[in-house]
Amino acid sequence: MHTYDVIGIGLGPYNLGLACLVEPIDELDALFLEARPRADFGWHPGMMVEGAHLQTPFMSDLVTLADPTSPYSFLNYLKETGRLYPFYIRESFYPLRSEYSGYCRWAAQRLRSVRFGEAVTEVCYDPADGCYIVHSGLSTSKARHLVVGTGTPPLIPPACEGLAGDVLHNSAYLQHRDALRGKRSITIVGSGQSAAEIYRDLLGDIDGHGYQLNWVTRSPRFFPLEYTKLTLEITSPDYIDYFHALPEPARYRLEAAQKGLYKGVNSDLINEIYDLLYVKSVERPVPTRLLTNTELVSAAYDPASGAYTLGLHHDEQGRDFELTTEGLILATGYRFTPPAFLDGVRHRLRWDGHGRLDVARNYSVDVTGRGVFLQNGGTHTHGITSPDLGMGAYRNSWIIRELLGREHYPIEKSIAFQEFGVAA
Repeated sequence: MHTYDVIGIGLGPYNLGLACLVEPIDELDALFLEARPRADFGWHPGMMVEGAHLQTPFMSDLVTLADPTSPYSFLNYLKETGRLYPFYIRESFYPLRSEYSGYCRWAAQRLRSVRFGEAVTEVCYDPADGCYIVHSGLSTSKARHLVVGTGTPPLIPPACEGLAGDVLHNSAYLQHRDALRGKRSITIVGSGQSAAEIYRDLLGDIDGHGYQLNWVTRSPRFFPLEYTKLTLEITSPDYIDYFHALPEPARYRLEAAQKGLYKGVNSDLINEIYDLLYVKSVERPVPTRLLTNTELVSAAYDPASGAYTLGLHHDEQGRDFELTTEGLILATGYRFTPPAFLDGVRHRLRWDGHGRLDVARNYSVDVTGRGVFLQNGGTHTHGITSPDLGMGAYRNSWIIRELLGREHYPIEKSIAFQEFGVAA
């Protein structure tokens, strides 16, 4: 059996970026396994709402912040597809979601190290040669190092676990949009960017289809993304050093407090929604409700009527009430859970006091500190840089340094103007 230097499991943007950065390094023999067939490969296909764009600039592509000369850059993709000048004339740093997905497909198709349609089912460890054995439904491979990049699964709130009917998570929105438009009422639960994009999309069609449209969030208001420049320094090597060195209880408090820094709504979209509501309200009242401070505490489905009864609680008033809706969309985010295929090597992984993977500063999660690495899934150890597209190339530069034993791509050490802690 051939032994690879590294096997990457999953091909989201982070492992895809790693594959692009590893490709020109002759010393690294790498393999990347992706469960989806090549034809189905894409980035969040259920959220390709027309006009929706990334919340990070084009430089947060797969490679640029590690290697601006890489042939796998977003700008090179635009050049090769004849869209570089239109993007330049558009004068926006923020790529459309649809073109970013196309860019990821373009990059994946050029890589020699990727195998599609191979869902990993089991990983075990062979102490005889210190290697990991990776089993998929089609093959068995061996590697000295693993990089887990399977992404963060949709988070279903407890009130909706096992709920019957056609309730859906926002990750499947586009596939079900036509069916939703045929319902008499639709309710969106959640307060982030995805919830806002879906609300805007359905609000635009509300006159033609005549449904009642509700948006429910437990947040006190529709918070905008905090996007000022000094706040953005939280996505920096300096802040990762500071955050990772904090005691575990402090990191967990910050993880909860900082969600608004990456789970808010783009301020331009908030204003666009208000303007659209205003325009539609000129002729007649808009059949919509926007409910803040409102938590979903229960949900029941009636197959006879095809409707859901939502039990809601208004936090500030302390009042319970109900809402009936035919369509139910859960824009409730994502949460990392260790994939089941790691169960066979669980004893070789580090776990913190909360039962979550203890991600080291170098992004390793195994007892040796350089055998198994994790992409994303580390908001409790690396702060909001964990899900940030702009920090993907930085994290991959670290991982490549651990694989090689030397720094191949220059790694920034300190870029922030502010001081996050008190010097020892």
